[in-house]
Amino acid sequence: MNRLPGGRQARGALARRTGRRAEWLVALWLMAKGYRLLGFRLRTPQGEIDILARKSGIVAVIEVKRRTAVDVARNAVTWRQRDRLRRAAESLTVRRPDLTGLPIRLDLIALAPGRWPQHIHDAWRDG
Repeated sequence: MNRLPGGRQARGALARRTGRRAEWLVALWLMAKGYRLLGFRLRTPQGEIDILARKSGIVAVIEVKRRTAVDVARNAVTWRQRDRLRRAAESLTVRRPDLTGLPIRLDLIALAPGRWPQHIHDAWRDG
């Protein structure tokens, strides 16, 4: 099969590179804000967690989305993905005695061109 430059495969590779770069920048930004990183791109049977961090007795499962706007990033995570993130976090924390019993919060860090990162704590509390 002949692949054209700029086709679906090329766009997917670019999106993966851009996403990884965004995750690294967010990791550095979170450390500057006082978060202790516990994991980065963690794979579990339930799904992948972009960043697992801890601050003030809370375990933050952080989903990183780079989109054109914050609302677009927030809506890019479906309820199924949020459920997988919750289950992945619970699975990880059960196996880590230092995290057992701590509250788990699902956060979103939205990145948009030309804007500062927006950290939305408990991003899907109502959803």
